[in-house]
Amino acid sequence: MTLKKLTLVGEVGMETRYLGKHLIAEFYGCSRDKIDNPEFLREILENSILKAGGHIVGRLFHRFNPQGVTGIVAISESHVSVHTWPENGYMALDIFTCGSEMDPWVAYREIFEKIKPGKVKVIEINRGELKEVKAEA
Repeated sequence: MTLKKLTLVGEVGMETRYLGKHLIAEFYGCSRDKIDNPEFLREILENSILKAGGHIVGRLFHRFNPQGVTGIVAISESHVSVHTWPENGYMALDIFTCGSEMDPWVAYREIFEKIKPGKVKVIEINRGELKEVKAEA
């Protein structure tokens, strides 16, 4: 598994906070049966969100002909989405969360365990940079 974390370095004397975290993952070597099944994908995404502390507000999954699925679960913290190419054994996964109630890495690990890809690339991007002046001691 390749893991990269992109973090901007703040200015001296400034504390940087972010509005959200965005995990962007690429799963290779996936089972065609798993990633071409919208019901299976909906179930694992929803379960991973709940396990991570998220709150589901809506969902939409579509299976293309002859293959492939696009799905999104809207959450009060933002969204989790998948796009699949079963003919290539590939699945793109986005987990974007804001606030502190949902841990995107918990959701990621749950999805990873269910899909069991052969190879993964994942990056974490901090979204919505906020800077605050640190208090002097």
